[in-house]
Amino acid sequence: MIEIVETDAGTARITWHKAKQARLVLAVGHGAGGGIEARDLQALARVLPEHGVTVALVEQPWRVAGKKVAPAPKTLDTGWRGVWPALSGMELPVISGGRSAGARVACRTAAELGARAVLALGFPLHPPGRPEKSRAEELLAAGVPTLVVQGGNDPFGKPEEFPDGDFGLIEVPYGDHGFAVPKRAEITGERALEIITDGVVEWIASLG
Repeated sequence: MIEIVETDAGTARITWHKAKQARLVLAVGHGAGGGIEARDLQALARVLPEHGVTVALVEQPWRVAGKKVAPAPKTLDTGWRGVWPALSGMELPVISGGRSAGARVACRTAAELGARAVLALGFPLHPPGRPEKSRAEELLAAGVPTLVVQGGNDPFGKPEEFPDGDFGLIEVPYGDHGFAVPKRAEITGERALEIITDGVVEWIASLG
């Protein structure tokens, strides 16, 4: 089911993948270079409804408008805030999530929006090759239970680069920023996605 939502940043779009007896909603936004077709987002939308979690794939207004470049972080936050009433409208706890730039949005807005938790997929800890430009503070300041899922070879921040903090971290071995794995890797692309979905299912169950 597709829902159109008007926000102060423009028209957003939610694609719902509903669980039959939902106990939670996982809302996930896309990154700055792609949309909800990302492999990890699609895998979560396919698997989680079987575990009582409704998945809402959120397209930011810039993406709906067909633009190729994401706007400033403040505008992304405005778009996310604008869709929140629709996400929380079923009166179920909402996990705020996203991949890459979407993960940053989720971290920055979680506490103010009343998110139950944050799922950060491919959190861009720093620009590639610029570890001094750390965005760790956004992650550490989320203020709610947080899970990071990170590729082992992510140029935006490998798992071992993350600081100590009050968050969980799942590594996808060999994975790049989009969780693709090279052909020579010891795991397949399908296994990489299983690591993500299995880990997220287990983490959500632990939230109670």
